[in-house]
Amino acid sequence: MTNRIATRFYATATIFALVGMAWGIQMSATQDHTLSPAHGHLNLIGFVVMAVFGTYYALSANAAASKLASIHYFLTLAAVVVLVPGIVMAITGSGEVLAKIGSVLALAAMALFAFVVLRNGVGSRTA
Repeated sequence: MTNRIATRFYATATIFALVGMAWGIQMSATQDHTLSPAHGHLNLIGFVVMAVFGTYYALSANAAASKLASIHYFLTLAAVVVLVPGIVMAITGSGEVLAKIGSVLALAAMALFAFVVLRNGVGSRTA
């Protein structure tokens, strides 16, 4: 079913939002906001962007049915999973390699999204 990809994006976005909220509460409780840039990226890319992508696929059946939709999901997931710890590592002085790789993955995910939108338009099409 074409809604499967939208559900994947939304379910993952929700998990990232819960982790991000818990992390924010932890930062507030300890009054240590050093890692807030990583927290912000988790919320922005992990929740907001993934939810936007999920909305697009829920509204655009042709795009959701394409193989590119699954590639897009896993590329976006990889971007969050690599970028957020990479930002933590950069902030704590453990190196910036993962942050750089994650940034490129995030850019690639957005570029792929642009391609999918331009190729399929927005909304369901009837053939």
